[in-house]
Amino acid sequence: MTAEAAPLRKAARSVRRQQLIDSTISTLARKGYAALTVADVAREAGLSPGIVIFHFQSKDGLLAAVLGFLAEEYRRNWEERMGEAGPAPADRLRAVLLADFDIGLFTPEKLAAWIAFWGEAQGRPIYDQICAGHDAGRRLALESLCRALVAEGGYAHDPVCVMRALDSLSDGLWLGLAAAGAGHKGRVSAGEARGIMLAALAAFFPRHYRPET
Repeated sequence: MTAEAAPLRKAARSVRRQQLIDSTISTLARKGYAALTVADVAREAGLSPGIVIFHFQSKDGLLAAVLGFLAEEYRRNWEERMGEAGPAPADRLRAVLLADFDIGLFTPEKLAAWIAFWGEAQGRPIYDQICAGHDAGRRLALESLCRALVAEGGYAHDPVCVMRALDSLSDGLWLGLAAAGAGHKGRVSAGEARGIMLAALAAFFPRHYRPET
């Protein structure tokens, strides 16, 4: 193998692996967790089932890799948005929370995949293990920012309670969107979800936010 061929082969493998992860997300959204098979994923990707096994060893390995990808994508997105927001705690908190509704994350397919994994987490501890570090890091960031705003504004809030309320609201908006389904009149759009989150920020921290900002 030439020096040029080695990185090309490595790149091809990573591209194929990502192709299978994307196909699994699409299949999860269409068929659900219990009905998904390796053959379904391979068909969605236009590949053979053997390729799936080659890259992930088993269906369980494939699904764990998909959840790991989703969790890492989510963490990277909110961290980037927070970094772009600058040093002000109000701007950083707003950025972290609104990052949940970025177009790349707030999609019907990815939401359906997340819901599928959440439904299986109780019986599959590995799923909690995959997400635990990511979830803890975000909660710590939210709590720190809420503490800073409480101190800045002299609010009579418990910052931990505020953090939990805002975090739960975000989860609820994701669940509501996924449950409503595409085309449902009660479905929350990304823009509406952002507006709801801003209204919550304004209710907790009125000296820092307005609902329409």
